[in-house]
Amino acid sequence: MAPHNDSTEVVEERATTMVADAENKPISTIVIIIAMQTEALPLVTKFQLSEDHDSLFPKGVPWVRYYGVYKDLNLNVIWPGKDPLLGVDSVGTISASLVTYASIQALKPDLIINAGTAGGFKAKETCIGDVYLASDVAFHDRRIPIPVFDQYGIGARKTFSTPNLLKELNLKIGKLSTGDSLDMSPQDEASIIANDAAVKDMEGAAVAYVADLLSVPVIFVKAVTDIVDGDKPTAEEFLQNLVAVTTALDQAVTRVLDFISGKCVSEL
Repeated sequence: MAPHNDSTEVVEERATTMVADAENKPISTIVIIIAMQTEALPLVTKFQLSEDHDSLFPKGVPWVRYYGVYKDLNLNVIWPGKDPLLGVDSVGTISASLVTYASIQALKPDLIINAGTAGGFKAKETCIGDVYLASDVAFHDRRIPIPVFDQYGIGARKTFSTPNLLKELNLKIGKLSTGDSLDMSPQDEASIIANDAAVKDMEGAAVAYVADLLSVPVIFVKAVTDIVDGDKPTAEEFLQNLVAVTTALDQAVTRVLDFISGKCVSEL
């Protein structure tokens, strides 16, 4: 028998059907990517999650998975762990990209939630403790002043649309800008303004890039710890508000999960 070669049209039709099927089945497996242990542990406690000591991840990496069931959802909170050399949280875009890729490969989630703290801007009327759903993401520190490469560096993309979730939870919505520095240089500030960002973080656009490559919907829940264009030093304000704002983040993520339970991706 001669080998059967599907036409491009047939392959595309099958892919479209698979996507449609995924969008119309109840969400079951969720991966929550969260950068800091202080941000992760309240969720671990609230949902009574267990640490996975028989790791799904490659030997030697510090990444930590907490797992359990909440309502009808299989929850996986993924924290990049502590840097093996310095013992601090493995924050930033590199760790975020790696754990997002590894989590998608290992767990095949229906949805990713990137939850965490962020800086806000008084120019956008942002306040400490505000919780945002990101409508767009982009980078502000990948400057490549060559035609087309410049747009690649910015990496601007729309996030997965969740109009029903947004309406029900009444969270703020705004654009998220991502970079690998906690502070804001003049060059970063210009890029953040160009990105029209209401909040800035150190992971979101990297998570979005990987999720987009692998066709997994991702939403971003960001709670504001510091006002970047305010009067206080960013690092001081961040540390001062981290624990309290993590409570607001915990409550927002719980409300998001309550809304998602029993729904399909297309119903968000």
